[in-house]
Amino acid sequence: MLKKLFQITAMSIVTMSMAFAQVDVNKADKAALDSVKGVGSSTSKRILDERTKGGNFKDWPDFEKRVKGIGGKSAVKLSTAGLQVNGQSKSNVPTKPGVKAEPKKEAVKVPVK
Repeated sequence: MLKKLFQITAMSIVTMSMAFAQVDVNKADKAALDSVKGVGSSTSKRILDERTKGGNFKDWPDFEKRVKGIGGKSAVKLSTAGLQVNGQSKSNVPTKPGVKAEPKKEAVKVPVK
């Protein structure tokens, strides 16, 4: 019984770590790129074609400039989902889903007289 519980726990940990795995656009193949939430077959093909044509991506701005369809908003979503450029997540983007990049500013309440 204890052995089965240990196996289930170990499998859960492995599965969770794979779900949040970081994928570098300069090292990934099509399957790895497709595993990132928000990257479909056509996007992964555009990434690989551009990497083949122009070499590795230097940074996020270079990646956004060279890959058609990747803009600021989509880059933030992809980075949050685990996509990296040269081992770096996009600036001011959390690496774990559900974590806000910047604290939300609270509205100041002014008493009405």
